[in-house]
Amino acid sequence: QVQLVESGGGLVQAGGSLRLSCAASGRIFSINVMGWYRQAPGKQRELVAAITGGGSTNYADSVKGRFTISRDNAKNTVYLQMNSLKPEDTAVYYCNADGVKYNSGSPQFRYWGQGTQVTVSS
Repeated sequence: QVQLVESGGGLVQAGGSLRLSCAASGRIFSINVMGWYRQAPGKQRELVAAITGGGSTNYADSVKGRFTISRDNAKNTVYLQMNSLKPEDTAVYYCNADGVKYNSGSPQFRYWGQGTQVTVSS
């Protein structure tokens, strides 16, 4: 079993910054993609940013130029640096690990973190 533990959420004023962290632990051989999703009240969960083991990144248009995703493969940890935050960034942010393998020949699995609240006040 794999656990994803998120940290770094909180309350910040518009224009401020926050850094989210997510550490994956358990029986892990490799993780293909790690990412962050968010879900605001009454809205569907949406992709914020994702990063492959090789460092390729993908961002939602709404956060390009403001958010930066990074990853430490040795620590199975992914980070999300959020700058110039806006009230519309308010949501629960969920960490995701996709393509998790227990060994070189195992199937791939997907895991979610428990979520961390980010609130941006105007």
